[in-house]
Amino acid sequence: MLSRVADAIFWMNRYIERAENVARFLDVNQNLSLGFHGGYQTQWEPLIRTTGDLEKFTELYDEEYSQHNVVRFLTFDENNPNSIVSCLKLARENARRVRDNLSVAMWEAINKCYLRVKEFSRKSSTIDNVQELLDLVKEQSQLIVGACETTLSHSDAWNISRLGRFIERADKTSRIVDVKYYILLPRITDVGGNLDVVQWAALLNSASGLQMYRRKYGRIDPDRVVEFLLLDREFPRSMHFCLIHAEIALRSMTGSQPTAYSNRAEQLLGQIKSRLNYASVRDIINGGLHEFVDSFQLQLNELGEEIHAAFYGEKTAKQSQTQQQSSFSY
Repeated sequence: MLSRVADAIFWMNRYIERAENVARFLDVNQNLSLGFHGGYQTQWEPLIRTTGDLEKFTELYDEEYSQHNVVRFLTFDENNPNSIVSCLKLARENARRVRDNLSVAMWEAINKCYLRVKEFSRKSSTIDNVQELLDLVKEQSQLIVGACETTLSHSDAWNISRLGRFIERADKTSRIVDVKYYILLPRITDVGGNLDVVQWAALLNSASGLQMYRRKYGRIDPDRVVEFLLLDREFPRSMHFCLIHAEIALRSMTGSQPTAYSNRAEQLLGQIKSRLNYASVRDIINGGLHEFVDSFQLQLNELGEEIHAAFYGEKTAKQSQTQQQSSFSY
């Protein structure tokens, strides 16, 4: 597969996954804020910090962390390269460039998702009543993934799609957990304390994991929730699951054996996955949940750079990093 084609498919899937997860950020914040008695800044500033867009938000909105400003910034603001509409626009552009390598169903699903979100952006009431938009983005993203899994040949294009999707999903699941940390756990010493069960349930629900969590563990327990979202090997949105399947996709393209590596990207991905293989939830919480998540996100950023270096070559990697620079701004 040509480098430029692989690059476009990789980022197309990352941007689709990113748009869905920005919707999940907003959803979890709305759910966690129910019954929360802080002011707007208390509720909404942590969301901007968690998504890694503080500098850009401050430049555009001058630290006015109202619900209206934050929701607009993360949904329809095209000056924010990580907003939902910006991500879907870039995903659609990448899909258009490599349309011959995609199935008709995939292209139509991506195009339909972008156009429907643009319709919402024209309604003045959307910012104040954003739930319908969030549900739409999550639903359309899942339709795109379904089209990819069922209509695209399971060859290199499919593997690079899965690689991009799982890396992005792992990063964003870690950030969903971080939303909880920032809003309810301002001090490291509070991590693992007696927390509101309803709010932990809201967190799981926003990651579409509440039902599967209850099937496995029953009652809500903070330690178990962290374990489920970070270390579970079977739940599709857990960080560990994502890395397991990202590695499978990467090795399917290179042909490397599980006990070896042929490039730095494989080596680094194996190291990150091994860290989760042998981690325990108690060690993570004792060492600081936020610190663990922050370290994980930095490693994923480095992994993205190594994938570019390994598959696209130095020149193409630099061009891609310039075009897709928002992904490394966390």
